[in-house]
Amino acid sequence: MRVKFAASVAALLLVAASAAAQTKPNFAGTWVLDASKSEGVMQGVEETMTVRQDGDKFTVESKMKSQRGERTMNIDFAADGREGDYTFRMMQNEGKGKRTAKWSADGAALEISETADGVPTPDGGTASIKNWRRWTLSADGKTLTAEETRTTPRGEQKSKRVYTRQ
Repeated sequence: MRVKFAASVAALLLVAASAAAQTKPNFAGTWVLDASKSEGVMQGVEETMTVRQDGDKFTVESKMKSQRGERTMNIDFAADGREGDYTFRMMQNEGKGKRTAKWSADGAALEISETADGVPTPDGGTASIKNWRRWTLSADGKTLTAEETRTTPRGEQKSKRVYTRQ
């Protein structure tokens, strides 16, 4: 009897731990860049990012202000692991690429990968660019960390943006 009870309790704890580990973070909200905690971010950049999340569907509006002026970027995607088309702006040019977003294996992070071929370069040529981002949320839900690796003909650049929930 005690063995059956202990086995039942162990099974229940395993199921509960598994369910808790697979709870996906909720990134919805307004986030402000904390430049003092970020790395690889141009000095003087201010950014406010608004994330709308409905399950695996995301809409992100990012408003940035720097010495170069102000700009707003809007992106929509689903964290379903399927590749989709996206449009981007680089310098004065618009281009097309492929984006895939998915949850990490443990469900604790959002991973976004993008590839774009034929991106115009300042010398009049074109290049391929790969971008990979990983979003994580602090345990208290007040800090979003976005790690990014961008691969261009100039090499690999890494950055880490830390945002505070407003």
